[in-house]
Amino acid sequence: MEALLDLDRSRPGLGDQLTSALRAAIADGRLAPGTRLPSSRQLATDLRVSRGVVVGAYEQLVAEGRLLSQRGAGTSVAPTPAFPPNTPSFPCSAPVYAATKRSVAAYTGAEQSLQNSAHTGAFGGNLPADLRPGQPDLTAFPRAAWRRAYEQVLAAATPKDLGYSDATGAPRLRQTLADYLGRVRAARLTADDVVVTTGAAQAFSLIAHHLRSTGADRIGIEEPGSPGIRVHLEAQGLRLVPIPVDDDGLDVKTLQESDVPAVLVTPAHQYPTGVVLAPQRRAALIAWARATGKLIIEDDYDAEFRYDREPVGCLQGLAPDVVAHLGSASKALAPALRLGWLCPPKDRAASVRAAKAAADYGGPTLEQLAFAQLLASGGYDRHLRQARRAHRLRRDALVAALATNLPGCRVHGVAAGLHLVVELPPGTDDAAVAAKAYTKGLGPVPLSATRLTPGGPPGLVIGYAGQTPDRIAASIRRLSELI
Repeated sequence: MEALLDLDRSRPGLGDQLTSALRAAIADGRLAPGTRLPSSRQLATDLRVSRGVVVGAYEQLVAEGRLLSQRGAGTSVAPTPAFPPNTPSFPCSAPVYAATKRSVAAYTGAEQSLQNSAHTGAFGGNLPADLRPGQPDLTAFPRAAWRRAYEQVLAAATPKDLGYSDATGAPRLRQTLADYLGRVRAARLTADDVVVTTGAAQAFSLIAHHLRSTGADRIGIEEPGSPGIRVHLEAQGLRLVPIPVDDDGLDVKTLQESDVPAVLVTPAHQYPTGVVLAPQRRAALIAWARATGKLIIEDDYDAEFRYDREPVGCLQGLAPDVVAHLGSASKALAPALRLGWLCPPKDRAASVRAAKAAADYGGPTLEQLAFAQLLASGGYDRHLRQARRAHRLRRDALVAALATNLPGCRVHGVAAGLHLVVELPPGTDDAAVAAKAYTKGLGPVPLSATRLTPGGPPGLVIGYAGQTPDRIAASIRRLSELI
């Protein structure tokens, strides 16, 4: 076992090294499915590390679905997901579609209520920054590091770099992103697997266009989920089929019954509830896709921001054959850069690349090369460490302010991300509360607006990345007066 896990004691982070080494051994088959691993105590002795290092690595990989831990049976490598192919067919029926249309109409009505009372656009579009989810801290943009990276790239740029670029992105950025996502998100990628996009918005549009080109007309989405993403999917002609989310994440049993050709998930940090897709659900989801030839679209939208443990590895690393992985630098750096990525399975890559070439002949090469330089130099990692510390302080300030000003309300999703959910008392009209909040300069999003089907507890989705702790506390005091 020790031969598989060669740790470099001259470098810090033995726990991260052990986790990465175990991931790699599982991915390339050196640790086959079903292989029983030594006890944490025994492996710690063999590797001459603390038992806590081994326990942490085992727990991380269990959460990712790569290991199984059972009382009395020890820890073993998880079996390759397999699922009975005879899943029942359940096309999107007229009643389901009608219910979906009714909920969309209700959401549109809630938006109109805000427009009438506060002269704003759709939720999440033109709302004020205070308490607005999805709004990053733009004051923390690493201007000096970005300027250095850009100047280095500009000084070294060749005439070829200034011409029309590869439509899938600058080769250097695609390679650097593949390396980064492999190191940080446990993805299994090469540069050829990466398509650089103008933000996550284009990535959603490209994968939706691909689905339509295969004849698909529906897609499963998490319920609740992101209203903004739905716009991109519907714009490509896809009907939205809501799949419920509970404390373990997406309900895969309901997904099976829906018979949709693809599903969009946020497994590392579900939007908006914040739950992590449980290991058994991960296995079942992958098994569903492999047994039916269907597609999992993984939105890894803010996986870098986790405060209670290391981020759970991405689904793509478990099943690159059935997962299209996408993300962006919008939350970590700034939306204005328009830097994102889409990593489709190999058998779907040609369609996505063709759509990208038809869309724009490639993005801004100098910005892509500057981002590659920032990644390669370690500047991006340093920025994220600083951002995590700042966001954690703001999260703590928000939780404390809610406990003081709204003590009877349950709070969800505090472990990660840049937002949380406040559950309001039963019977509260959360859309009306949000509309009143807008008139006070606040931008929470009603939880009801994240659902396509009626029902569920009322609540507010509250962002905290763009405010100081003192301002957060003041904003929550103002919000509490409206409830």
